[in-house]
Amino acid sequence: MTETVHANTSTWDGHPKDSREYRRILLALACAGVATFAQLYSPQGILPEISTSLQVTPDQSALLISVATLGLAAAVLPWSVVADRVGRLSAMRWSLIAATTLGLAVTLCPSFTGVLVLRALEGAALGGLPALAMTYLQEEIAPAYTPVAAGTYIAGTTVGGLSGRIVAAPFAELFDWRWGVGSVVVLSALAATAFMLLTPTPRGFRRVRGEDRNSLARVLWVNLRDPAMLVLYAQGFLLMGGFVTVYNYLSFRLQAPPFLLSSSLIALLFFAYLSGTWSSRRAGVVASTRGRLPVLLVSIAIMVVGVLITLVDSLPVIIVGLVVLTVGFFGAHSVASGWSAERARVGRAQAASLYNLFYYAGSSVVGWVGGIVFAHVGWNATALVVVGLAVSAGVCAAVALRAG
Repeated sequence: MTETVHANTSTWDGHPKDSREYRRILLALACAGVATFAQLYSPQGILPEISTSLQVTPDQSALLISVATLGLAAAVLPWSVVADRVGRLSAMRWSLIAATTLGLAVTLCPSFTGVLVLRALEGAALGGLPALAMTYLQEEIAPAYTPVAAGTYIAGTTVGGLSGRIVAAPFAELFDWRWGVGSVVVLSALAATAFMLLTPTPRGFRRVRGEDRNSLARVLWVNLRDPAMLVLYAQGFLLMGGFVTVYNYLSFRLQAPPFLLSSSLIALLFFAYLSGTWSSRRAGVVASTRGRLPVLLVSIAIMVVGVLITLVDSLPVIIVGLVVLTVGFFGAHSVASGWSAERARVGRAQAASLYNLFYYAGSSVVGWVGGIVFAHVGWNATALVVVGLAVSAGVCAAVALRAG
């Protein structure tokens, strides 16, 4: 299944706002975001049940998230190469079909090692969506409206990340973790089906052939030596790293005195993701009229304020801080991810994939380093590290992206 090159590709200006195809694409990508990120994060809320069932330690059970995320990061560039040959939409469809099949296999695998391998493969399959979604939008949506469309897709990813965590839990408690993960696979399959039915025939894709095809190494080098592109990639690395650090280790703080919250109550904090559902789309709307850089910088500032609020030893105040942090982060991510795809001069799909590579590398590397800081120095130092990362991202953006 490959895409046909439209005869008027050279004059194609993208679907205008409020057209039927524009609305279908936005709804389809929101469904794709749910299908992708619900599966990616579904084990996170039921790791204790997985640990008990498979007779592994808690840190070993957490590898189910880590290997999937690493698999996704490793696969974004290969998916971009595939998409240059077969089309963005075809590659995204293959991605969802493969990921759903592997997700089902996870629920049937009896061994922990086998589950880890399947989760890594599932993450690699899921990489097709974040690798290609922004490029697909740039090709199919009129340029004036791509920030809004990008925000809508990011909003779908927040709903997916939330639903994957909360849908699995009740099924895991009633039956076991396999039923929990399986319930999310069913949800993702339904969302993937909606994506495939809603997407209109692509019109902006031009298949890369023979003499037009840049080598992957050259395309990567062109994007990596562009200071503005590097700064956009740094936004993903630094901001995602700080965001994951807060969500990873705030739970440990809340389990300890003076809060002493149970795991089930702490899991409710993930509902803060809904604030990111709103802010990611809102950031796109404002960026389309006020410009991307001001929205990016304001979003980073909001993120910093949210982290500082969590320093207060009051649960209601900490919850407010978490919501503010989430609003800022997803607003910034919505702008930076869409901007990286739009700004690329060559290899747009590979440029967007590089953003995702840095984004998930930040999640893995900074999230791990943040744990070391938390273990040795405590929450306040961890929060200040996150603030430092966000401020660094903002300063780099203000200096390097003013002409963008």
